[in-house]
Amino acid sequence: MHLHDALARIHEIGVVPIIRAPSPEHALRIADALLDGDLPTIEVTFTVPGALEVLRDLRRRAPGILLGAGTVLDGETARAAILEGADFLVSVVAPPDVMATAHRYSVLAIPGAYTPQEIMNAVAMGASVVKVFPAEIGGPAYLRALRGPLPQVRLFPTGGVSAANVKEWFDAGAFAVGVGSALIGDVLKTEDYRGLTARAREMMAAVRQGRTGLPAG
Repeated sequence: MHLHDALARIHEIGVVPIIRAPSPEHALRIADALLDGDLPTIEVTFTVPGALEVLRDLRRRAPGILLGAGTVLDGETARAAILEGADFLVSVVAPPDVMATAHRYSVLAIPGAYTPQEIMNAVAMGASVVKVFPAEIGGPAYLRALRGPLPQVRLFPTGGVSAANVKEWFDAGAFAVGVGSALIGDVLKTEDYRGLTARAREMMAAVRQGRTGLPAG
């Protein structure tokens, strides 16, 4: 998928669920539960053992989803993820070789930053959208403060986002949001994947409500 198409799709969906798991099998079970909950995009981080295998399996099993690779820290990993079908790459920092590789393949890269200087450094490397992490430190108020002098930068807060507060993030100017533990919860311990599917539906409803101001439903 071309970077502009991925960018538009992320904005349309509004939320990217982030999978961290101790094995490929756990990651795929989480992904299946999220997809059953009508979440059409997934980010699989490279902290998952066998992350490339997970990306490959998800691309084969759900070819229509918007598939992301997370915690991409070097160009070699970026290229491998792209070749396995990743539509976008996410980093916690802004590795120049990841940005260069993404641009070479016309794939969307979302580098991570926190301060205004870090954000502008990412933009200078060609970032179309910047992950603000860890967003929970400053909360929506910090995002709103960033948007004051940087209204032209698309910001993607990750950390501290939940169904209960997602409207606050959009009101503060979020382009889209990333959500991890607040959505995934303790499913690895409880194995309550039906509960995860229900939370995924709740998150999508909260995003729709948060953007439109209309009741979820």
